[in-house]
Amino acid sequence: MDFGIGIATSGDSWKLAQRAEELGFSHSWFYDTQMIVADPFVAMGAAAVKTSRIRLGTGVLVPSNRLAAVTAVGFATLNQMAPGRIDFGVGTGFSARRAMGLGAMKMKDLEEYIRVIRGLLAEETLVTDIEGKPRKIRFLNPEIGLINTRDPIRIHISAYGPKTQSLAARLDAGWVTFIAGVDGALTELKGMQQAWGASGRPAGELYATAFTAGCVLRDGETYDSPRVIGAAGPRAAVMLHRAADERLMKLPNTSPYPPELKAEMEGYIAVAEKFQPEDAGYLMNHRGHFVFVKPEEKQFVTGPLIRHATFTASEQELKQRVEALRDGGYSQLTFSITPGHEDAIEDWGRIIKAFK
Repeated sequence: MDFGIGIATSGDSWKLAQRAEELGFSHSWFYDTQMIVADPFVAMGAAAVKTSRIRLGTGVLVPSNRLAAVTAVGFATLNQMAPGRIDFGVGTGFSARRAMGLGAMKMKDLEEYIRVIRGLLAEETLVTDIEGKPRKIRFLNPEIGLINTRDPIRIHISAYGPKTQSLAARLDAGWVTFIAGVDGALTELKGMQQAWGASGRPAGELYATAFTAGCVLRDGETYDSPRVIGAAGPRAAVMLHRAADERLMKLPNTSPYPPELKAEMEGYIAVAEKFQPEDAGYLMNHRGHFVFVKPEEKQFVTGPLIRHATFTASEQELKQRVEALRDGGYSQLTFSITPGHEDAIEDWGRIIKAFK
């Protein structure tokens, strides 16, 4: 099983990627949420020259953020800096788009985006729509060595619903999902495996990556300790943001919560309904999204919410969870690192050492 880290992209993300490489992690994924974190391509470029083995990927890129041609040359440039170590993670968008008050992209636009990038990296001449008109484009001089189109760049699609999972299977892409617990993760994997098989692909060729976030509990530590809230709280708060999006913007909530968390959800929604500006409450709702717990939500990020929504447990229990995910068919498990809690990589490093 491979292990990765998820990075809230910053100008010095290379330090975390470098440490991950030293600890034996195989992948480093950089967030693409332009209103919340730094630019992933800049950060990946720095990491490319500061590492030699670890793979570097977008986790995950949102197509509406940049033209396909610009993305393609970005990956080809990184591929020259770190040949054969680049991963193209992509999805229809959640954090990056909701932070601007938008829902997910259309799947047909995602597929077209991938088609263009794949074609350009294969040095093809292809036709795509640019500014409302079909245009023929290609890399004009890849042979002179300014970019690298020779070494393969892996594509991984973030896919939660059956349609997107079928797209990942049809395109022979890796699959990415985000998990909180083992049972739900294995159920999701089963759905992806069915889509993979329905596309006629051999079961053993599916590369399934599970992203997660949480905290390795110390002896006697509770789920609502300041350290746990700081490290795992931002992930738990995503459930609050989703619930508020559903109420404020009528956007779908794919993270239903159990009855015992109703007080936290309804309490936060009541606060979110007063966010300003009135016509853009999403700005405050997604402030700190997945990177810190903002003051307005702190009282709702409780121990029960963290226990339900994150990968937080004792070291022994976490090892058992990892073992179950590995045996269940996952290819990679990626631990997201919260800004200000970079030392958590040492805890996750102990976890993965048991599986080397």
